[in-house]
Amino acid sequence: MGEGINAGLAATPYDQWVPLDAGGSPRPAARYKHAAEVVQDKLYVVGGSRNGRSLSDVQVFDFRTFTWAPLNPTRDSSQLNHENNAAGGGSFPALAGHSLVNWKNNLLVVAGNTRVLSSSNKVSVWLIDVETNTWSAVDTYGKVPPARSGQSVSLLGSRLLMFGGEDSKRRLLNDLHILDLDTMMWEEVKTEKGGPAPRYDHSAAVYADQYLLIFGGSSHSTCFNDLYLLDLQTLEWSQPDTQGAHITPRSGHAGTIIDENWYIVGGGDNASGSTDTIVMNASKFVWSVVTSVSARDPLACEGLTLCSTTVDGENFLVAFGGYNGKYSNEIFVLKLKARNAIQPRLLQSPAAAAAAASVTAAYAVITATDEKTRDIVATDDFDIKRAQPASYSKKFVAEMDVLNGEKGKLESRLAEVQDENSKLKNKLDMANLSHSELAKELKSVQNQLAAEGSRCQKLESQIAAARKRLESASSLENELEVLRQQISRAEQTMATTQRQKSGGVWKWVSGSAEVSDDE
Repeated sequence: MGEGINAGLAATPYDQWVPLDAGGSPRPAARYKHAAEVVQDKLYVVGGSRNGRSLSDVQVFDFRTFTWAPLNPTRDSSQLNHENNAAGGGSFPALAGHSLVNWKNNLLVVAGNTRVLSSSNKVSVWLIDVETNTWSAVDTYGKVPPARSGQSVSLLGSRLLMFGGEDSKRRLLNDLHILDLDTMMWEEVKTEKGGPAPRYDHSAAVYADQYLLIFGGSSHSTCFNDLYLLDLQTLEWSQPDTQGAHITPRSGHAGTIIDENWYIVGGGDNASGSTDTIVMNASKFVWSVVTSVSARDPLACEGLTLCSTTVDGENFLVAFGGYNGKYSNEIFVLKLKARNAIQPRLLQSPAAAAAAASVTAAYAVITATDEKTRDIVATDDFDIKRAQPASYSKKFVAEMDVLNGEKGKLESRLAEVQDENSKLKNKLDMANLSHSELAKELKSVQNQLAAEGSRCQKLESQIAAARKRLESASSLENELEVLRQQISRAEQTMATTQRQKSGGVWKWVSGSAEVSDDE
């Protein structure tokens, strides 16, 4: 990297998060559930969500100049007839919950929630060419997985490994699909039973080009802190016994693996954000805490991204964005202290590990009861075929045969127990999901009943008031009737009086006329 980043990061303390100053350039909009990758000294941030709205921008932070700038890629004109391109117009699609991979110094965008879905409702793949500043939708073939978000995508050579997520109908997934980037052919991988429960917003990493690690995530009601390992050669799942620090359940965290160290930051458990930055040595499954931040720190959030870069031989973690009650648009870096290499532990398939444990246990019982076999050296990696007893008696050989037979029975029984355990886990997860949905419905009904109760009380008050008004109206009607009668009598009296007065006038007029005639 250039001198700018060297000067800016040289004095950074080890194993402590430090915010980066953007050098006065305007920061992009704060967001979470975006995706980010480092390509050639630049951090590319694609899409995300803010206030329930998906974003379509591509933002670039240049580590050489410490400045932000929008990329504004245009649609590749050679793919005008592509369905997704035509639907999305000239702008890059608005996305959230997607994955981003650095492939040959270009950006591959995989899956995610988008307003523009293909008619088949399948996972979409887009390519952003950072050299030509163009984007295009990629045609994929084979068994294309259902559309989803919150999945994990890991790069192994020229293959993408996609696990889990949540589909467009909010159904949780625990399927594994592989996309060959040379042929753009999808393949669904059928693994042995005993894998992770359906989940989304988990993290994944590939270790030693042979093992896929899955950590954490959540269902619709529960956050996980479990660790699963898939042997990509045998396609067998296992749950390694971890050592070291206790790791709390979390979902929406971000992770990146450097050599054998898998770093994880952020996430939460639906109640609070995770404040610790943790690391697991993938060769020994030992957890440790790198550093911690305060509960209200921007890094104690969900939906952030974590990348890594190297400066003058020093490894740095780069975190951006997230949400913990407030959306973030800050960049934080952490200079990693060199960690002592730990002697790798032999990774065994579940059947091999169970067999070793069963043989060791059975052998310990026999050596405790038989004096002739106490001179045998017991080791963790006991090999029954190479063990040599103190005396080569027929009794010892017979006991070895019994042990081999018992070993086979124990392996068979272990497989049955693991299968049953997997079924119970799936049932438990479905029960938790059902309980969560029922609880929501109950809460809704309770709210409706409370609203109806309040409405009934209001109606009763209105009815009581109406009754009072009716009683008052009845009394008023009686008074009105009395007044009407009084008015009627008054009118009759007035009429009689008028007639009497009218008669007197006529008499007076008639009398005056008679007097005139006499004269």
